Amino acid sequence: MTLGRKEIFKIGMLVLIGLALLMRTVFTVDETQYVIVTQFGRPVRTLSSAGLHLKWPFQSLIPFEKRLLVYNPRPSEFLTKDKKNVVVDNYVCWRIADPQRFLQTVSDMTGAAMRLHDTVWAAVAAALGNTELSALVSPVPENVRIQEVMQQVTEHCRKLARDRYGIEIVDVRMKRFNLPAQNQESVFARMRSERERIAKQYRAEGEAEALKIRAEADKETGRILSESYREAERIRGDGDAQSTRIYAAAHSRDPRFYKLVRTLEAYKKVIDPNTTAILSSDSELLKLLTQGR
Repeated sequence: MTLGRKEIFKIGMLVLIGLALLMRTVFTVDETQYVIVTQFGRPVRTLSSAGLHLKWPFQSLIPFEKRLLVYNPRPSEFLTKDKKNVVVDNYVCWRIADPQRFLQTVSDMTGAAMRLHDTVWAAVAAALGNTELSALVSPVPENVRIQEVMQQVTEHCRKLARDRYGIEIVDVRMKRFNLPAQNQESVFARMRSERERIAKQYRAEGEAEALKIRAEADKETGRILSESYREAERIRGDGDAQSTRIYAAAHSRDPRFYKLVRTLEAYKKVIDPNTTAILSSDSELLKLLTQGR
């Protein structure tokens, strides 16, 4: 049985219609995406698992990114607690946590950027408004609280964005922190004065330590000198005692020879080329020279 042209045309049309219906019914979900199935503009289900899925031909698909996204707002100027203007350039790491709420409240990525900007800007303004400039800019690293401030901003924005827009804010960080030109000079002057104060403190501590070291050195010097003097006196005393014993032993063995030696020693001490001595003729000192032994 042969088919006519009309029958072949009808079969071809049915096949094309079937393929078109199949293409409108079968779809795939990528592992990096959420897919919301809508029916006449109303969300009916959300698909997050990757693979092949089915839908009615009259239903539509709206894909959303599942991966972590980064929003980079333009630098903004804020006011600190002590009424100082600062310029903050930050970024926001976020992802879509509730696709249906995101679709209903934000609609698309442009709307998400606007909501993120409003939420983060308000949180940063509130946090910096309760923080002194000295906690943001300081020559002492331990006094800088920027990380603490941004952590407060992250926690505040995280709860607010998830409840309102179905957005999970993972982190809010500061890329750059700067000062307007009119505030830079005052901040630099304060930093210089702080450095000078620290330098004076270090010098004072150094001088106090030097005085302490000198005092200990003087004390140790006095102790060493006193011990040396005591030891010298002991040695001198021992020497004198030894000399006295030797003299006594020599005198007891030969008193006349002892007297001769002592007299000669006296001559060495009192008579030199520049000495003029006037003594009587019966002086004991001259007997050895005038009368001999």
